[in-house]
Amino acid sequence: MLERMLAALFFIGWFPSCFAVQDSDSPKQAARVVSSGDMLHWTVGLLIVLAIFFFCVWGMRKLNGVAVSSAEKMRVVGGLSLGIREKVILLQVGKKQLVLGVTPGRIDTLHVLEGDDCLNQGELSTSKNLDNGFAYHLMQVMKGRVDG
Repeated sequence: MLERMLAALFFIGWFPSCFAVQDSDSPKQAARVVSSGDMLHWTVGLLIVLAIFFFCVWGMRKLNGVAVSSAEKMRVVGGLSLGIREKVILLQVGKKQLVLGVTPGRIDTLHVLEGDDCLNQGELSTSKNLDNGFAYHLMQVMKGRVDG
């Protein structure tokens, strides 16, 4: 709205002067020299505009900070890349867990886990420890416990 008002003021002051008729008999006015007072006015005006801009940015950040408290209840539990741009993500929202399919164009809910169906972090870590694959052996070697 402020931008529209400034544009309107600019065109009201500039547009009529484009069509002004000058007499060929009247002497042309000499170009006005820019003084230090003019530079001071321009600088003060610029600083006022920048102050208004940064005040608006600060206000927007404060308004966006109000909704942050609800985002604390949501977290990404895990994810799996299916290709270059496709992923499956497990998202914890309150007491529910959502299995989401994420592509560049859309996000689809694949499954909703509630109650006993939810995956717990403790179960995930113990299932990883039971795996006797390369990662398990590497962790054992790094800890200095080679079982043979």
